[in-house]
Amino acid sequence: MAPLVDGDLVLYRLLVRSADVVFVKGIFEASDGLCCMFAEKGGDLLIAAPRGREQELVELLNDLTSELGAVLESLPGGAKTMG
Repeated sequence: MAPLVDGDLVLYRLLVRSADVVFVKGIFEASDGLCCMFAEKGGDLLIAAPRGREQELVELLNDLTSELGAVLESLPGGAKTMG
């Protein structure tokens, strides 16, 4: 099986209310290419970012968890596979 995500990326799972997804997407889009967001379903979001920007991402994710009452989970970078 080929990995979908290599070791140069970090992955986080962010659980927010469905109503907050558009707000979170806007924050990420305004963050100068900090990360990519994929909506798994409703407010279950997968966040991918370059490893070199992880500290900046973690600070933003911590702010969002505080403000929105979101749940944050770190995922192993190479765990997502295809096939």
